[in-house]
Amino acid sequence: MRRLRWRLLGALALAAAGAALLTRPRARPHLRTGRGQRNADVARLGVTIGGAYASTAARKVFATAERRIELDQARELRTAEAVAERLGHMKGALMKLGQMASYVDEALPAPLRDALAQLQSNAPPMSAELAASVIEADLGSRPEQLFVQWDPQPIASASIGQVHRAIVVDPVTGHERAVAVKVQYPGVGDAVEADLRNANLLGALLQQGFGGLDPDDMVAEIKERLVEELDYRLEARNQQLFADHYREHPFIHVPEVLPAFSSAHVITSELVDGATWQEMLEWPQADRDRVGEVLFRFVFRSLYGLHAFNGDPHPGNYLFHRDGGVTFLDFGLVKHFDEAEMRTFIGMVKAAAYDHDPSEFRRILEQAGMLRPGCPSPDDEVGEYFSQFYESVRDDRTVTWSSEYASRIVRHTFDRTSPIAQYATVPKAFVFIQRINLGLYALLGELRATGNYRRIAEELWPFVAGPPSTPLAVTEQAWLAGVERDDRQD
Repeated sequence: MRRLRWRLLGALALAAAGAALLTRPRARPHLRTGRGQRNADVARLGVTIGGAYASTAARKVFATAERRIELDQARELRTAEAVAERLGHMKGALMKLGQMASYVDEALPAPLRDALAQLQSNAPPMSAELAASVIEADLGSRPEQLFVQWDPQPIASASIGQVHRAIVVDPVTGHERAVAVKVQYPGVGDAVEADLRNANLLGALLQQGFGGLDPDDMVAEIKERLVEELDYRLEARNQQLFADHYREHPFIHVPEVLPAFSSAHVITSELVDGATWQEMLEWPQADRDRVGEVLFRFVFRSLYGLHAFNGDPHPGNYLFHRDGGVTFLDFGLVKHFDEAEMRTFIGMVKAAAYDHDPSEFRRILEQAGMLRPGCPSPDDEVGEYFSQFYESVRDDRTVTWSSEYASRIVRHTFDRTSPIAQYATVPKAFVFIQRINLGLYALLGELRATGNYRRIAEELWPFVAGPPSTPLAVTEQAWLAGVERDDRQD
């Protein structure tokens, strides 16, 4: 069971999660892009994490309350340093995988989970001069000349870029406007390329460990999406697509992009203030329930309405507001689906969770390539194996999400001991559907969000389009009417 927990994101997550098991290195002043160097980095992360955690726990036994706080803070700093000096200074795809591993499964060892969590929004930044050089190369002027005001200290840093505050004169309105400027780390493309070459080897290992699983589509899809994330022009288009779709929405907000200040390695968008994930977790449970509902609605309204979703559901990509709204950030990893793929997704959820028709569900699974023909298990067992994701929306009842449920889904997804698993695989279209489900369920579990998610789902399912079932849904009705009006006009 413990080994299954470490398979939570397949072989690629093993590269990130396993990155916390050896010694603390010296910081490096530049990106390490060679495959051999980066393999060695992956193999060397973290006895410091476990050691610092254990020694701190021992010293806390004899410490005052104030000293315990200091020790906790010191441990967090050293833990973050131990991971950041490798995944952080490496940047690139491995750091992205570290972020993914940090929020999906509560069964990860606590010190490792805590350390990887630091990567969600607090990765080590590049120097101010280096960031300025990227802006000058892309936009033709140094930031001090381009912006009315420029803050050289980043407000956030992540896997492939960091964010600065600035003030611009909006070329459309002529007014000054506070903006967030995301600048890509120079050289990160080479680092990601080196990381992705490892995906082929990891795919082969995944195939050996997981029976009938064919990793080719999975590896190809992950490569394509992560390479796309390097192109900030594509990210800007994706972000603006979501911003246009959700404009004037009562509780979902996506910052507008300023194209005149954006390029292949720079994205400038409106600056938004809000509470972080950790701050929001201190709010009353009723507020956290509302946040959970907003996250759920955003994911599935985007899927069914836009035929797209943001495939990077980690806590650093949200800002929370006391009026119940959520701002969604970072659209570098967006997956778009065609009509045939959408028909498959809709058919699956209808057969499994609404009609409760295991024979039809199996037919769609085989047609989609998720189940190879010839599996000897009866339809009801096949249906039960593949329909774990629908458990929270199968019945008209109030549910409370839990981390235990999210982890059970993870373990089930990567458990290849079932005879059905020998006939199962993950086609390309389903790779990031799985990721967003696992990530969303983990976040809802951490919130301990409570609600009747079956009724919420029926509002969102296009084959039901049910009436509003919550106060949030009622506030959405005028916006939905406007969207439907625009669709008819188009």
